[in-house]
Amino acid sequence: MLPAAGPSPGQTCGAVLVAAVLLQSVCVAVTFLYFTNELKQLRDTYSKSSIACLTGEEIGNFIQNLDLIESEDREADPCWQVKWHLGKLIKKMMSRSYEENISAVNAERALTLSHTDGQQPPRSPVNRIAAHLTGNSNRKNSLSPRIDSSPRRGNGQKINNWESSRKGHSFLYNVELRNGELVIPQTGFYYIYSQTYFRFRENENEDSGLLAQIRNPKQLVQYVYKLTNYPEPILLMKSARTSCWSKKAEYGLYSIYQGGVFQLKREDRIFVSVSNGDIVDMDKEASFFGAFMIG
Repeated sequence: MLPAAGPSPGQTCGAVLVAAVLLQSVCVAVTFLYFTNELKQLRDTYSKSSIACLTGEEIGNFIQNLDLIESEDREADPCWQVKWHLGKLIKKMMSRSYEENISAVNAERALTLSHTDGQQPPRSPVNRIAAHLTGNSNRKNSLSPRIDSSPRRGNGQKINNWESSRKGHSFLYNVELRNGELVIPQTGFYYIYSQTYFRFRENENEDSGLLAQIRNPKQLVQYVYKLTNYPEPILLMKSARTSCWSKKAEYGLYSIYQGGVFQLKREDRIFVSVSNGDIVDMDKEASFFGAFMIG
């Protein structure tokens, strides 16, 4: 009787091969499932961290402690760079907004204080202060009476009527003309100037006594005064020339010009007075008066 035959070597090798293939498949499946789960968890964590960066769940505390975060915390936080740059930007914008608000408040406070003190705000290049008045030969009674008993008028006869309506070369920029007086709108330094034209013409119909009085040597004087709260006007400038016309002369001409820089206060008034008002020629190119602010 023959003994039972065992598995052949070929069958054994086949079984081992099948078992190895099955074991490898199981390992691959398990590895795939493991890495898939890890990747999903990592993606969820990164997504939540990104949303937190963008929605600002942690940005408030992060900005407050921006300069206190340790380096290892920065490296451990996957969203640190985004939050750090965003925090710096927010702090910079807040600082700029604060400085702008402070500047605006200070400017408004200074403007309020200047108005409280009775001062005018600084003048802009467009808002200039200047005036140029010219004589007007068509106007009569341009001078005040020869004998002026009213107070605050000084010497001579004040020129009351100047041309200021932009006819010819006359103009007023932010200055008021009141009864022949320029009213200063703002405290500062002003250049004041004036010229008066004296003209004598022989007239046979004139009274001989008046002609003799005019021909005699006399001083032709021009005064520039300032009116303030002081009871009497303050003399700023005075210029004079001596006239002596010959009997043979048909006419005589003299002009007096003077100018200077003076410090004037708001509401001060300046005006021009002359002697010998009977021979003043109010020609617009010859007799004029003006002032402008220089600082």
